[in-house]
Amino acid sequence: MTRESESKLQSIWWALRLTFGLIPFLAGLDKFLNILTDWAQYQSPIVQHLLPISTTTFMHIVGVIEMIVGIGILTRWTRVASYTASVWLVAISANLLMTGRYFDVAVRDLAMALGAYTLGSLTEILDEAASNEVPSAGKETNAVRVHA
Repeated sequence: MTRESESKLQSIWWALRLTFGLIPFLAGLDKFLNILTDWAQYQSPIVQHLLPISTTTFMHIVGVIEMIVGIGILTRWTRVASYTASVWLVAISANLLMTGRYFDVAVRDLAMALGAYTLGSLTEILDEAASNEVPSAGKETNAVRVHA
C-alpha cells in the first residue's frame, strides 16, 4: 500500500470514526436532556405497549447504550462497536416504521447503519493489513496502524 493511499484510507477511517463515535454519544446524552428533540415521540406505540417500563425510562436506557457504543467506536473497540451501531440503527429504523410516521428518519437511519457497517469493515481490513506487514530489522513499515 502506498503512503498516499494509506493516508487517504486513514482520513476516511477517522472521518467515519469521529462521526459514528460522537453522534451516537451526543444523541445518547440528549436522551436525558431532550434539547435536540422530544425523543419519546419516536417510540412506537407497539413498543410502548410491550415494555414494562415508562417511555422516559426506556429512552434513558437507550441513551446509555448509545453513549457506550459511541465511546466504543472512539476506543480500541471500533470494529465491534461499529457493527453494534449498525445493528442498533436497523432496529431503530424498524421501530420508526412501526410508528407509521417518520419514514424519512427511518431511511436516514438505514443509511447510517450502512455507514457504521462500512466503518467496521474498513477497521477490519486496516487491522488485517497492519498485522500482515512485518517490519524488517532497521526498516520502517508502511503498515496501516488504526489503533494506538
